[in-house]
Amino acid sequence: MLTATACGAGGITDDSSGGSGSLRVLCEAGGKQELLKIAELFKKNTGTSVTFVELPYDGLYNRVLGEFSSGAVSFDVAALDAIWLPTFAEGVLRPLDELFTADVKKDLFPSLVQGAQVKGKFLGMPAWTNSEILFYRKDLFEDAKEQAAFEKEYGYPLAPPTTWEQFSDAAAFFTRDTKGKKALYGTDVKGAVETEWLAHVLQAGSPGAVLDDQGKVIIDNRQHVDALRFYSDLNNRAKVSPPGAKQLDWGGAQNLFNQGKTAMMRFWAHAFPLVPKDSPVYGKVGAAPMIAGAGGMAGIPGPWYLSVPEATKKADLATEFVKFCYDNNALAIQSSLGLAARTSAFEQYQDKTGHEHFKPLVQTLSAPATRSRPATPKWQQIVDTVLIPTIQRSLTPGADYEALLKGARSDVERLIG
Repeated sequence: MLTATACGAGGITDDSSGGSGSLRVLCEAGGKQELLKIAELFKKNTGTSVTFVELPYDGLYNRVLGEFSSGAVSFDVAALDAIWLPTFAEGVLRPLDELFTADVKKDLFPSLVQGAQVKGKFLGMPAWTNSEILFYRKDLFEDAKEQAAFEKEYGYPLAPPTTWEQFSDAAAFFTRDTKGKKALYGTDVKGAVETEWLAHVLQAGSPGAVLDDQGKVIIDNRQHVDALRFYSDLNNRAKVSPPGAKQLDWGGAQNLFNQGKTAMMRFWAHAFPLVPKDSPVYGKVGAAPMIAGAGGMAGIPGPWYLSVPEATKKADLATEFVKFCYDNNALAIQSSLGLAARTSAFEQYQDKTGHEHFKPLVQTLSAPATRSRPATPKWQQIVDTVLIPTIQRSLTPGADYEALLKGARSDVERLIG
């Protein structure tokens, strides 16, 4: 969800100087925008030019893996998805421990500090992060008639929900029929993505999502079952989500909300200022922190890290650039996605018009139960072959959630050996 636009064709932009006064940075297409202003300032201050190599997500991973395997790299810094760091840990990425001072760690969300470490070494500096928060229709939630009707039916005031129970009530209340057809649904359920359900797993109080900190498979613990029941029952029993939940992905859910067909949406925070001007909900969208279960509020962050390969001949200069990116992280907010990594960067903008989503994003990322995805090189396989199929199977009335997760446990255990 970090790629809003594909800004490059995937080839290397030639840097004919090739000298010590230049760096090549490998990143996902679109990720360049988060670093561009910082790179321009770096050149102004140091004289070092920065050339970006942009690739699509899968192409980026394959490129990095191939070059690391060969022992020869064509780049000096790489922007890596958090879930890739364990794959490239042993002798491949330069430890950046000296950059992680007490002050640096204090200004980073706990989950980002946790995700930067592999086997006790800091292998990447967070460049930007994201999390799902709650989007809601202000024109509905702030309407006096709606407020009166809701309080009469549920016995408490209508407000952006903070708990599973309140979310379920609001979703049921705003699901409406017109001439026998649903004119509005309370929310959506996304069967084609895993992150939303995993956020609910953490909200239920699980010590981790799918795996615990020791790498033990816990996908069938009580909290995973509770979260799957809450998530899937919104579709199966309450029927507060549009048809086609099994195939619904991020783009589809975003379209439904922007078309005015859902009253609430759990979605990545960066999308808040991206509601189209011709949308029926433009100017009517509010943002609130992610909802909370028995374990409190929680989200699954989407951080990317800047890492330095051991094989580059410009390791010291590359490390200097990584530190410079941290020091000037607030400049990333002036990009198309408007995301940063430092708490202070978000707080610098959170009271400015157009950045109303930053306070709930900071609250969600700061929540004690918020955790990164498990640090395993098998994660993407687990997502593709176990998690998404399991969620999709759960979105059938009468599904046995406990049995589905027991089966998923066996599948995950086979994958991680």
